[in-house]
Amino acid sequence: MRQQPTAEVPEVTDEFTKEGLAIDVDARIRSPRVIEVLSRLVSERGAPAYLRSDNGPEFVSRALLSWITAQGIDTALIDPGKPWQNGVGESFKGKFRDECLSLEWFRSRAEAKVVIESWRRHYNEVRPHSSLCYLTPAAFAAELAKPAPRHATGRDAAVYGASAPRPVVSPPCLGHAHGAVVST
Repeated sequence: MRQQPTAEVPEVTDEFTKEGLAIDVDARIRSPRVIEVLSRLVSERGAPAYLRSDNGPEFVSRALLSWITAQGIDTALIDPGKPWQNGVGESFKGKFRDECLSLEWFRSRAEAKVVIESWRRHYNEVRPHSSLCYLTPAAFAAELAKPAPRHATGRDAAVYGASAPRPVVSPPCLGHAHGAVVST
């Protein structure tokens, strides 16, 4: 019986929109690969205020820490053995494990990449989240991208701000700062 090839699967999530930004599948994930994935995301979406990660060797390497500093991103390392410091990442990882990894038997890494990317898109574009007022992460992000109504006054003006890229005040069912989570 042939053994299934092993792979590492780090995930990148946005703590504010709950979007699964990237799930990388490879035999081994080293810091140059993490930098490559994060560089692509920063070029597509802009740099987050901070990057939360565990203390895995790929996340505390000099190369990655130098890259993070050069991008002007703050770090928020998770203390060993304290997954509650990474609630968004752990929640995403649990759903990913239960709804994708536990249900599939991948014959190759190429197949795993296709199936996992399909699940990530479903998670972002189809699956509503109670923490986002029952919007999908993609719909919530699209709502944030809309310009403020010209007639915004009172609370609406405070929520949208004059030209803030993110709301100045979170809607009632929300309450996180903008940051990215990287976890393995």
